Amino acid sequence: MYKSISINSIFTETLQRMKRLLVYSISIAALLLFSNCNSTEKNNSIKPNIEPVAENGVPRNLSSEFKDYWYAGNAEITSYKLTQERYGELRDGTAVTIFVTEDFLPKEQVKADTYSEENLPILKLNKTKKFITGIYPYSIMTSAFNPLATKDHALKVSNSVQEWCGQTYLQLNNRKQFELIGHSYFQSEGDIEMTLDKTWLEDELWNLIRINPEELPTGDVMVIPAFEFLRLRHKEPSPYKAYATLTQRDSLTSYAVEYPELKRKLTIYFTSTFPFEIEKWEETNAAKDRDTLNNTTTAVKLKRIKSAYWQKNSNADLFLRDSLQLK
Repeated sequence: MYKSISINSIFTETLQRMKRLLVYSISIAALLLFSNCNSTEKNNSIKPNIEPVAENGVPRNLSSEFKDYWYAGNAEITSYKLTQERYGELRDGTAVTIFVTEDFLPKEQVKADTYSEENLPILKLNKTKKFITGIYPYSIMTSAFNPLATKDHALKVSNSVQEWCGQTYLQLNNRKQFELIGHSYFQSEGDIEMTLDKTWLEDELWNLIRINPEELPTGDVMVIPAFEFLRLRHKEPSPYKAYATLTQRDSLTSYAVEYPELKRKLTIYFTSTFPFEIEKWEETNAAKDRDTLNNTTTAVKLKRIKSAYWQKNSNADLFLRDSLQLK
């Protein structure tokens, strides 16, 4: 015998099914929206937030010339012929600097994936070196992120070194103090977490040259040396007494930072007028027993282009490496 079914029960059951279907459809739509917002395909051409209110530090007034050059949607890429001192000998290699403006998340201190009025505008430098020591290669990269709205220290600096013996990583975040974390294959460094009082960072000075050389510190200053130097020489991050000089000439201006205790000197040569392009640099460090008399690292410009490089990732774009004389 079949069970009788009333019209009301059919209507009630149908209504419940429709409600379940509606909830399911809304859930799917929300999931798709969330997935799109967290896509791994990043947007590197975010509209820059170039006039935020300065909450800390001295406000910086960016010229229209600066904005026209740096907010045109391209990065500035320069290749250099590198002669790198390592283990007391000079090695041939290449260096590359990539300067580009980006939006930065102030709390997380990472690149913003979407535009927001709370984002901070920064000038980022990625500086790479590649060279060979005997049978094995070295690959070094340093990144520095300087705020553009205010005359504050870099918001973040990181460095990594890879070679066949192992790899190292060192990162600084600018919060109430400088917060540093480091990881290294080598016993003398190991894993570190530490804080330092805020002072000048050698790695932030490159961006200051591009923003406004008049903001560079001169005279007697305390400086934390380049992270690359600290890692290659296995030294703990710490500020050192230094003496800085800015020498301006008609075509090229030089900026030098010398550390008497470390017997280290960095000299950067850049064009004397905007956009203050870096043409070459020299690094001289203390000699060791195995060092030759000539222990100066040099990098001299090969080529310079402006490009939205993050969009140039197909085989058809390989010719751009030729234009930079990169193998």
